[in-house]
Parts: sequence; C-alpha cells; structure tokens
Amino acid sequence: MALVGAPNAGKSTLLNALVGSKIAIVTHKVQTTRSRLVGVAVHGDAQMIFVDTPGIFTATKRLERAMVAAAWEGANDADVVILLVDCSRKIDDSTKTIAEGLKDSNKKTILALNKIDLVKRDTLLSITKELNDIGDFAETLMISAKTGSGLDDLQDKIAKFLPTGPWLYPEDHLTDITERMLASEITREKFFLRFHEELPYAATIETERWKDLKDGSVRIEQVIYVERDSQKKIIIGKGGQGLKAIGKAAREELEELLDRRVHLFIFVKVRKGWGDDKERYRNMGLDWVQ
Repeated sequence: MALVGAPNAGKSTLLNALVGSKIAIVTHKVQTTRSRLVGVAVHGDAQMIFVDTPGIFTATKRLERAMVAAAWEGANDADVVILLVDCSRKIDDSTKTIAEGLKDSNKKTILALNKIDLVKRDTLLSITKELNDIGDFAETLMISAKTGSGLDDLQDKIAKFLPTGPWLYPEDHLTDITERMLASEITREKFFLRFHEELPYAATIETERWKDLKDGSVRIEQVIYVERDSQKKIIIGKGGQGLKAIGKAAREELEELLDRRVHLFIFVKVRKGWGDDKERYRNMGLDWVQ
C-alpha cells in the first residue's frame, strides 16, 4: 500500500500510527519526508506493507523532482493506494492533480480524509463530494491519524483489497529502514524543528560511522552537509549552542528507540552544490533525475 498526498497531509503520522512505532519523522514543515519508507503492520490475518512517500507537488528543483518521482513510483508499485488528504485545509491544486493521476492509473484507491477532529461534518461532506467528482475511489473514509479515529476501519478496508499470499516479513518486523538511516532521520527531524525558519531544506544529514562498543552502547558519527559557510555558522550557533541542542535532542530520542546508551557526535561541513551530487541522492534513497 502506498500512502500518497500533498505535502503535510499527515502521511508519516499515519504510518507511525498504523505500524505502532515511530519509524518516520514528523514535523510541521512541508516536504519533511524525502524518500520512500516502508512500514509493516499486522491486522488480523493480514500483513500490510505500507510505503510512506514524499509529498506530491509542483517541483522545480532537482531534489524536489526526485522526491515527487519517488512518490509516483511508490504509487505505481503498490496493490492499493491511499490518498491522504488534510481536510482541515482547502483542497489545493496538488491534491486535485494527484486524484486525477490516480484515476488514470486504474489503481485500487482509497480516499482517506485526515484530521477529521478539526472540521465540521458539513465540511467533510463537501470535500468528499469534491474529490469523488475528480477521482475514482473504491472507498472514502474519515480518519484522524493523530487520535487513531477510523484507523481500524481503514485497515479493514485495506485487507479486503489485498491479494492472498504468504507474509513477506517476520511478524515482529516493522520497517526496512536501517538503524543508520533511522539515526540520520531522527537528527534531521531535530534539525528541522530547531531551524524551521532559517534553513530547513538547505541541509542533508548522513550517518558516516556506527560502532557498537563493548559495554553495549553505540558511537554514532554524523555529518550535516550545507552549501554555504553562513549556513554552517547558523547551525553551530553562538558557543556551539545550536549544534549542542540538536545533538542532545537526537541522542535522547535515539537512546529511547535503540534502548541503549548512545554517544552521538555531529559535525557540520560545507559541500557546495550537494543538491546536485549523485552520491547524496543514493544516500537518501532517491533516483537521480535530470
């Protein structure tokens, strides 16, 4: 199942709720998710494999085009597509374009109106009619990924459309993301939250070294790549306070997720034009696009 939608529709929040654990980072900034992420959930006798995709929008930069391409590829590879819509906002052109594109793809599609706890019933009915006039949906459901409302019904509907076959993952398997990638994503989340106004999209974060220590702890070394010296200075902050704050928040969450002590070391490096570096795209799990 592919989770698709416009930026900030709540796809990562929904994935975490369905899986029952945090495997996708969540911020209030659009375009937080950069590449496809697989989450695995069990509902009754069904094993459901969800793919969280970047938001689909009108892309201009190379990185944006790669993100949108990854989203559509995820939808094309899926047996079932869930179009997630933030119904607390006006239906934008991106959402309409996605609905039209999914209709043309002939994919079994479920329309899930998210954040229903924030809108009135009349608004929900109006949005339902508007989108069903544009797209072709097998089901239309109203949910709240944040509160969990409607998620059991959503999984019931999904299970109905799944092909019969053996489970692809062990029962306790939650995601295909590696611990190194998860560490990078957790730090990127803290980076987004700290610098949400200045430079949320000007950096990429990579876990370069991971060493398991004899006492059961782990040493993790990461690099934040930025394009200009001025950006590096902002991140480090006066007396190193900016970088220390990111590191402290990331380390605390990693220790909770990994259930062991974490020694986290973060460095900031300037790499001009990293957004046009093929190696950075491979590290983010994205295809290189022209």
